Amino acid sequence: MKLISILTAILVAAVLYAVVLDRDRLMGWARGGAQEQQETATAASQDPPAAPAEAATVAGAVAVMARHSQAQEIDDAVLLRGETQPSREVEVLSEASGRVISTPLRKGSMVEEGAVLCELDPGTTGAALVEAEARLAEARAQRPQVEAALPEAEALLAQAEAAVAEAEINLTAARELSQGGYSSRTSVASAEAKMRAAEASVRSAEAGLEAARAGTDSLEASIQSAEAAVATARKAVGNLTITAPFGGVLESDTAELGLLMSTTGNASCAHILQLDPIRLVGYAPEADVARIRLGARAGAQLTGGQTQAGTVTFVSRQADETTRTFRIEVTLENPDLTLRAGQTARILIEADGALAHLLPQSALTLNDEGRMGLRTVSAEQTAQFMPVSILRDTPEGVWIAGLPDSVDVITLGQEYVTDGVPVAPSYQEILQ
Repeated sequence: MKLISILTAILVAAVLYAVVLDRDRLMGWARGGAQEQQETATAASQDPPAAPAEAATVAGAVAVMARHSQAQEIDDAVLLRGETQPSREVEVLSEASGRVISTPLRKGSMVEEGAVLCELDPGTTGAALVEAEARLAEARAQRPQVEAALPEAEALLAQAEAAVAEAEINLTAARELSQGGYSSRTSVASAEAKMRAAEASVRSAEAGLEAARAGTDSLEASIQSAEAAVATARKAVGNLTITAPFGGVLESDTAELGLLMSTTGNASCAHILQLDPIRLVGYAPEADVARIRLGARAGAQLTGGQTQAGTVTFVSRQADETTRTFRIEVTLENPDLTLRAGQTARILIEADGALAHLLPQSALTLNDEGRMGLRTVSAEQTAQFMPVSILRDTPEGVWIAGLPDSVDVITLGQEYVTDGVPVAPSYQEILQ
């Protein structure tokens, strides 16, 4: 028994040594044996020889399974993953401070645009409005008196200017008579005094006119100030009643009776969603965004199996910095509110046809930078990585874009080779 145990241990150690420490030689021996069997089977059969691309092997090449793939034109649709979002959403806050005096509306209730959501205690706000309106009425009552002073001042100015003209005529006549010896110097001096008095009257009338105009401007400023005070007071009164900015459904209860609302606090009056219409938001890769146009028809299949039809209403012009994808929005009619915000959906958007390859999803791999792609067989019979994008996922496989029209894709063994590694591809069909 001890001898059998020792022999078993030696045999296990030899196998482990061959598998772990001398794995390359073991794999070479295995490949050599497999190659000999394949050559023997080929020579024994009467089938025509394999194509040069399939028969060419290089010493040390890695055996892989591959497939000849030819691009096909698929139907005109772009597949995206997305979720539903409300077309409008708002957290209604208060613009005034006060306690809530209205009975709360419960979440789930439908509200129309302008419906009262919360009412606040008016306090002294109503009295401030009455006072502002009284001051406005008082200022407007002074307008006739002030406006009447302006024509009176203009008449006094005209009268003073006429007196100046008369005094100037009398002064001229007095001077001419004095020069001819027909009048005394006293008459000239009296005419000059009347002239100066008339000029002083003109200046006084002008000052009166300016004062009347200033009074009018002051009155207009007082009226405008009173109107602004009334508008402010009315706005303050209006802020006591908080209404719905648009029709929708309440996502939360409105503010509770007795709650103190303030402009500096975080107390919310209500949270409203508008779900009709509803938006469906998805993100398109760079390879597909050029195929999507505004107004294109779109279909959505939700997780529960519901299907809806809508139109594309937004295509982003700037890619997301992290994912390098573009935001796409589809608008759907939702009159009965069967669609809820936050539901995931598959989005099919009408687009121009595209060439793609139908390949098994297991053929996909990642390069060292984490980019998704495929390992292909180059013309030199070496492995080559090609980045790709998935257009559509089907039960038969995935439709892939980003490859040449004709390409040899490694479907098995792609994880064991890197770019430039010689490969010995076998193009036999295998079960996926």
